[in-house]
Amino acid sequence: MAAFLTLAILLILVFGAIPVAAVLGMLSLTLDQIYFSGGLQNALGEFVWEKSKEFILVAIPMFILLGEIMLRAGIAQRMYNAVIQWLSWLPGGLMHANIGSCAIFAASSGSSVATAATVGTVAIPEIEKRGYNERLFLGTLAAGGTLGILIPPSINLIIYGLITETSVPELYLAGIIPGLLLSIIFMLVVIAACLYRPAWGGAPVPTTWADRIRVLPDLLPPVLLFVVVVGSIYAGIATPTEAASVGVVFAIGLAAWHRTGGFKFWIGIALLTVVEIIVVQLEIIPTQFRIMAATAILLAAILYAVKRDIIPGRMFLEAFKGTMRSTAMIMLIILAAVFLNFVLGFMGVTKDIIDFIAAMGLTPFETLLIIVGFYLILGMFMETLSMMLTTVPIVFPIVSGLGYDPVWFGILVTVLMETALITPPIGVNLYVVHGVREGRGKFNDVAVGSIPFVFAMLVMIALLIALPDLALYLPTEVYR
Repeated sequence: MAAFLTLAILLILVFGAIPVAAVLGMLSLTLDQIYFSGGLQNALGEFVWEKSKEFILVAIPMFILLGEIMLRAGIAQRMYNAVIQWLSWLPGGLMHANIGSCAIFAASSGSSVATAATVGTVAIPEIEKRGYNERLFLGTLAAGGTLGILIPPSINLIIYGLITETSVPELYLAGIIPGLLLSIIFMLVVIAACLYRPAWGGAPVPTTWADRIRVLPDLLPPVLLFVVVVGSIYAGIATPTEAASVGVVFAIGLAAWHRTGGFKFWIGIALLTVVEIIVVQLEIIPTQFRIMAATAILLAAILYAVKRDIIPGRMFLEAFKGTMRSTAMIMLIILAAVFLNFVLGFMGVTKDIIDFIAAMGLTPFETLLIIVGFYLILGMFMETLSMMLTTVPIVFPIVSGLGYDPVWFGILVTVLMETALITPPIGVNLYVVHGVREGRGKFNDVAVGSIPFVFAMLVMIALLIALPDLALYLPTEVYR
C-alpha cells in the first residue's frame, strides 16, 4: 500500500510540472506527515548536513568546472573541427563528428547535459550550411551527449558508487568498453540511415591527409586531460575527488596554452599539478586540510592567470557562474532524494517491494527484465539524476540479492539513464539540444531524430545482459 501511495503522489507531482528537487522534497515531507506525523523532519537539518559533507561529492563541482573551462576556452571548438577532419569521410559526414566529439568531450566533462550543450553549440550552425537532414543531425547531438554519464569520468557513476558503496574506480573502468561500443553503434545507425537516404548525409567535407595531420594537436588536450584525471586514479595517485581537482588545474593550463602559447606558464602549471598531486597524497594530513590546500593551489593558479591576463577574467567568471548554477541544481536534487530514501526506509517500502517480487516466484532473469522495463517506462517521466537517487536504493538490494554484480548493474543502470535522457516527454538532452537552437524549429524535430538512437541503446542494453564481460572485463583484469 505504501509503495502504491508513494508512486501515485510522485506521478501527480511530476505531471504538475513542478521542478524535480521540489517534487522530491514535497514527496518526502508528505509521506513523513502521513506516516510519522512529521517526526522525521526534526532530523532533516542534521541529516542534510551529514550527507552534504561526503568527500566524494566534492568531485561534482570540480568536474563541472573542468567542462566549463574546456568550453569557454575554445578547446571544444578546436576539438570539433579536428574530429571533422578524421570522421567526415564516412556516410553522414559531420554527424559522425558530433558523436566522436561527444565521446571525447565526455572523457573530460562527466555530464551529459554539458556534453550535449557544448558540442551542440559548435555543431548546429553546420546543418543548413551543408544541407543535412535536420532531425537526424539533432538526434546525433542528443544521443551523443548521453555518453557524458557513461564514459569516465562520470558524475552519475560517482553518485551510484556513493549510494551503493561500490568502488568508483571499478565503475569507471567498467564504463570504458560499453561507452566506446555505444559510440560505434550510434555511428552505425547514422551510416545505415545515410546509405538508405544519401541526401540526409549533406554535402561532403573536403579534407586531405595533410589537414588531418595538421589538426592532430587540437585532439591532444582532451586526451591529455583524460590521461591526467583517469590515469591518476588508476595509478593510485589520487581518489576520484582529488583527480577532479588535479584535472581542473590541468584544464587551466590548457586554456592558458591555447590563449598565449606561453611556454613558461605551461611549465608553471605542470609544476603546480605535481604539487597538487603531492598535497593530496599526504595522508598524514587530515582530509579536510588536504582539500583546503588543494583548493588554495587551484585558486592561486586562477588568480595568477587572471592577473597576468594569461586567461581572461571574464572567462573564469562565466565558468564559475555555470558551475555554481549546475552544482546548486544537482546538490539540491541529491539532498532531497537522499532524505526521501531515508523516509522510504523507515516506511519499509524497500522490504515490501522485495517481498512482493519474491512472492511472484520469478527467475532472476525475469526479475531483471521487469526492472529494465520499469526503468524504460519511468525514464519517460523523470529526470535521470532524480530517478537514480530515488530508485537505486530500492532496486539495488533486489538485484544484489539475485546474485548480479554491483559494478555490472551500475553500468546497466547508467545506460538505462542514458535512454531516459532522449526519451520524450521528459528527455533532458532533447530540451538541451532544442534550447541550443535558440527557438528555431520545433521540439518535435529533436524528439523524432532521437528515436533511432533509442533503439540503438536497447541493443546496447541487450548486449550488456547477454555479455556481462563487456562491463566486467577491465575491472576484473585490474582489481580482481
